[in-house]
This record gives sequence, structure tokens and C-alpha cells, in this order.
Amino acid sequence: MKLKVEKETCIGCGMCTGICPSCFAFDDDSKAEVTCPEIPADLEESAEEAKNSCPVQAIVDAE
Repeated sequence: MKLKVEKETCIGCGMCTGICPSCFAFDDDSKAEVTCPEIPADLEESAEEAKNSCPVQAIVDAE
């Protein structure tokens, strides 16, 4: 599983970093970023929950 954060959409609310801190963090602009190039299998469920919890749907599947 690969995810990315659309920076222009992200509002920096912190839902993703709170739900899955192993895969999401804030960058220097206080926008979320994915810290795992490939989401590990044991974190896929929480990463998916973070994606689905984003209030502005800024987390999307990476191509």
C-alpha cells in the first residue's frame, strides 16, 4: 500500500498523525506527509483509518 498527502488540500488538522504516527508526520509547513514509502502490512489498517478520517480527503492512494 502506498499513500500520499495532497499538500494543497491538507489543512494540518493532525487526524492522520494522531491515528497513525508511524506513517504520518508534519513537515516544515505544518502539512502532513507520509513517512513510509510503502506502508508496512502491520500498519495498513491504521493508515487506512487515517486516510478515511481526513476531514478534507487529502490522503490519497499513490500511483
